[in-house]
Amino acid sequence: MDSDSDEEQYDTSGTEDEEMEPRPPSRKSHLSQAVSSSDFSASTSEDDDVVENVASQQPQSTQWTLPPYPRMRVLHPFTGASKGKSSDAAHVTAQSTPLSVLMLFFAEIITLLVVETNRYYHDCLDNTDEKHHPQLDVTEAEMFVFLALTLQMGHTIQGRLEDYWTKLEQLSVAFYRQTMARSRFYHILRFLHFTDNNRTVDSHDRLWKIRDLFEILRTNFAKFYNPSEHLAVDEVIVKFKGRVIFKQYIPKKRKRFGIKLYKLCDSNGYTYDIGVYLGKDRQRATQHLTATHATVANLTRRVEGVGHKLYMDNFFSSPDLYDDLIQKKIYCCGTETKQTGDAKGPKTQDSETQTG
Repeated sequence: MDSDSDEEQYDTSGTEDEEMEPRPPSRKSHLSQAVSSSDFSASTSEDDDVVENVASQQPQSTQWTLPPYPRMRVLHPFTGASKGKSSDAAHVTAQSTPLSVLMLFFAEIITLLVVETNRYYHDCLDNTDEKHHPQLDVTEAEMFVFLALTLQMGHTIQGRLEDYWTKLEQLSVAFYRQTMARSRFYHILRFLHFTDNNRTVDSHDRLWKIRDLFEILRTNFAKFYNPSEHLAVDEVIVKFKGRVIFKQYIPKKRKRFGIKLYKLCDSNGYTYDIGVYLGKDRQRATQHLTATHATVANLTRRVEGVGHKLYMDNFFSSPDLYDDLIQKKIYCCGTETKQTGDAKGPKTQDSETQTG
């Protein structure tokens, strides 16, 4: 407080009373005093001597040096392919039909369903003593029709499954009878399978029944599309109320019951990779990795080394994860989201983005 009052008194005296001898300036404002001292240099030689004395009392200029901690790393420029369809999907153009795009991702899945369904049917015949009239093997065309009817049943709701083939006038829907016989539909539905039950599987994999189908989807998502530079990792809930051991109940979500998925998406909304939350993983615990660290590392294993920018909220953030991704030339951008309101009422979001 004393130094501030001295400065104010000095500034005032310099303008109103030129005969008053100027006081030495404080250390905080030596630069401003050096400027004001030039006004005194034009008056008398006595004032010049005073200015020289004031200048001699000013501290020496500080020499700036680098901080003791390392400087911020330079971001690796993005060197990935341009976003859009990859070379494996070059035959798909704007004139292509939706079916041709669908077959890019599901052609292998249809083949898998046909092979495993027929395998399971023959295994059941070999393991039973009952004599049944043998059925023909399911073809890919029949599998397409079976899936189409299953999807259509979600639009024409009936009380029972057999009602879709009923001939009662008030319930009759001729489309199902004309497309596939009811007995054939029941046969495919009974023996529909996704994997070989006789093969050796990981005892800790709760998704082993559809693991092959799931990995085909993941491979095709990454095979036919080049992601953009900016990616995001987040969780989504798929509504499901069936009986499965890894079903989640999250009361604050709009879909309280469902299966939790972790997705890696690009700025256009394309799902480049996906993972299912199956509960606590024992293998991750032995590797001394947190569950979120292992999840992000698994989702980003196909985009390493080209300088992608990854956005994620504080649920996934950790210093070890940041260091791990930087070594793989993936740079993290965290988003912190605050929500207000209860689970049943409206919610407002106020988001802040921080780049690391």
